[in-house]
This record gives sequence, C-alpha cells and structure tokens, in this order.
Amino acid sequence: MAYLPHNNDTRKAMLSTIGVSSVDELIKPIPVEVRQKGPIDIPPAMSEVDVDLLNETLAGKNAVPGQYVSFLGGGIYDHYVPAAVDHVGSRSEFYTAYTPYQPEVAQGTLQATYEYQSMIRRLTDMEVAQASMYDGGSATAEAALLAMAETGRKKIIIAGVLNPRYRAMLETYLSAQDVTIEAVNRPDGSADFARLSEATVDAACIIMPSPNYFGGIEDWAKAAEIAHAKGALLVAVFYPIALGLLKTPGECGADVAVGEGQCLGNPPAFGGPLLGVFATRKKFIRRLPGRLVGKTVDSRGVMAFVTTLQTREQHIRREKATSNICTAQALLATRAAIYMSLIGKQGIVTLAQTCLDRAHYLAEQVSQIPGFSVPFGANFFNEFVIEAPVNARTILNRVRERDILGGIELGGRFPGFDKRFLVCVTEKHSRAVLDQFVHALREAANDGGSNTADSSRASKANARG
Repeated sequence: MAYLPHNNDTRKAMLSTIGVSSVDELIKPIPVEVRQKGPIDIPPAMSEVDVDLLNETLAGKNAVPGQYVSFLGGGIYDHYVPAAVDHVGSRSEFYTAYTPYQPEVAQGTLQATYEYQSMIRRLTDMEVAQASMYDGGSATAEAALLAMAETGRKKIIIAGVLNPRYRAMLETYLSAQDVTIEAVNRPDGSADFARLSEATVDAACIIMPSPNYFGGIEDWAKAAEIAHAKGALLVAVFYPIALGLLKTPGECGADVAVGEGQCLGNPPAFGGPLLGVFATRKKFIRRLPGRLVGKTVDSRGVMAFVTTLQTREQHIRREKATSNICTAQALLATRAAIYMSLIGKQGIVTLAQTCLDRAHYLAEQVSQIPGFSVPFGANFFNEFVIEAPVNARTILNRVRERDILGGIELGGRFPGFDKRFLVCVTEKHSRAVLDQFVHALREAANDGGSNTADSSRASKANARG
C-alpha cells in the first residue's frame, strides 16, 4: 500500500468539513500542559540499507535457539516441533484466514477448528471443547466465571500451587466483583486435603493444577469428590503432554478442564502468542466462553461446518453474554491439531514417558551433588524444584555463563524460596545434555564461574553432537 501524506489543500478541506479553521482550534479542548511542546526529537531519516543494518544489530542482542541449553518451563515449554507443523501451518489458507463469519467461504478454517476441538475432547476425556482462548491463564479465569454463573457463588478455592501468572490473571478478571480467592496448599505447594473440604463450603469451584507450578502431581479425583459434595465444580488445570501418562480430567470427574496448549506444536517464541485450551461437560455448553464450531449438513445434504453457540457480546445482547472474550487463537489451535494428528495417540504416550524418565534421571543426579536437593520428592512429571546451597540467582547466573538457562528462580514470588529454582526437562534434553547441566551445577556451587564459558561452549557442542 502506498503511503500518501496529506497536503495543505487536503488538510484545509478536512478541517472545513468538521467546522474548524485550524489544527490549533481542533485541539483547543486539550489542556495546554499535556500538549507536546516544540518539535518532536526524531532522528533524521535512514536509508533502507542502514535500517536493515540497524535491525540486524538490534536482533543480534537476542539469544537464538541453539545458543543456550534451556531448562526453562513454568507454563511455556520447549518441546520439539515437527517440520510438518511449520510447513502445513504456514500455508496461506491458514496463516491469513480471518474470523469465519461467513461459513460458506470458510469451510477449511472451520473444519480445522472442529478437528482441534475433537482432539482436545479426546485428549481430556471431556464432552465438549471450544475453539480456543488467549492462553492458559485466561482459560482458567473464564472457568472460574463459568463456575460462579452456574453455582451463584463468589468464592474460589485454589488447591495446589497455581502458576503465578494464572493467579494474577484470575485476580484481574475478578477484581471488579466481590469474590474471595483462597489458596489451600501445603508448604510444598501441594493441595492441603485436610483443610480442603471445610474451605470448599459455599465455594463456586476448586481450581486444581496437575502438575502444579512446582511440578507436583495432584489428585483430581479426590478433589472432584470434595467439590461435588459441597455443590462446587472442579476446574482441572492440565499440561497436555502429561495426559499421555496421567489420568485425564474427564476420567477424574472434573467439570471443566483448562490448560496451556503452546506445548502442542508451538514454539516458546519469547513467551507468546499462546493457546488457551478449554473443555467442559455438555451440560455447561451454553456457558462456554468464546465460540464453538459444529458439524452439520448443508441444503444439499453435504457435510458442512459452522460456528455455533457464540454466546459473546458481539453476537447477542450484552447482558446475555457469557464472556467478553471476542477472539480465538485459531492459527495456534490449527498448529496444535496438526501436531496431535502427527504424533497420534501412542506418540503422546511415548513423548510423555520420555519427558518423565529424563526429568527423574536429572533429579536423581542433582540430588547427589553436595549441597543440592530435590525438596519436594519424586511425585512429579517433567518439572521439579531444586534447592541449591546458595542463592538460586547466583547459581543460575553462573550456569548461564556456561550457556545454560538453568531454570526459573522462585524467591521473588515465593517467600523463603531464595535458594530454590524450577527446572523443566523435555524430549529435547539428551542424556549428555543432562549430564552437562549436572556438571555445570556442581562447578557453579564451587566457583565464581567467570572463566569457564569458553570451555563450556566446546563441551556443549560435543554433548549435542
């Protein structure tokens, strides 16, 4: 598109049309103290060549895949993305598709979303899944809204330490309402079942992540029994890959299942965009946020797909809307569908087992380093907490000098956790890389780590080779 700036004649015509004689008269209602004073300090124009060189310089300040070994997790995970996901997901039919308001010209997009919904339903063992949400945090908050609307109650129980970002989003969503949010957890972050039954009285729902933020596996079935006995719902927050081994939310009696779908064929990508997964029981279908794609037949009896149950303010009266969310992460959902169709039912089991085995191998090796421990035991999937002999930030900074992103320090968000950090292991971590990390931790605890970066790069290259 050409850039066509306004000339003086055009400006005069525009001002005349709106009934003012000058730009000064137009902005007169704006207080003088907040107006720009003097010319804006904009550097001189650059040539296209210079702009390209500047962009390359700025981009070079970022780390790129392969520069570091990453053990970061905390809700966004570095799983392998098959090349076919990028190839198919980057087709213009998917990559440039807009909201399918006209089903007669959007059958491909609608079918892709329908297939995604179907796969999520089978993955979670729930009865219905919607088209997708912004991320796992917004899905969790929307699940709480569904539970509040269904039960008429305004108390939310969190059992098992929840991702801090999810907790912040939940509080933001509910900040304008008179809602009580109570966490019922043990010191290790697991759900405190001894107090959960009493705490759930008059609650709309129990929100239980499994694995929880510290990696611990929770008992959804027990939580569902308590919730239902008190007239509440169970919202199960899940990690899709973990469902290759763990019991599903549906199998455990959950009423709503939500999670982050980034791990299904989407890269970490600097923390986004993400993919919110939302599935529930059919009896709650009319309280679903967002949209739902259904399968039907057209006037000729041919299979067709259509967006249905759009219970949002853009389609129905505002006071009847179940949610104000007005979009879907359709491209990422499509990539997730491509990914799940590629790895298949057995593939996700194999993937989950690989992650579990390698994470437990790392935990065992770390616990043998003098001064290090795995404080919360072995009841975890592929993410766990390490306690170091010194401040976690010191250790993480030292292993970063060895080109390793060693995990997420926990002290800033969890009082008393200054020596603890969260690590995540995926199928991308070979045994050699795990051993390299253990060696780096051992060295980081014993020295300042300032003169080992060059040698560690060589050892990393050998380990990956």
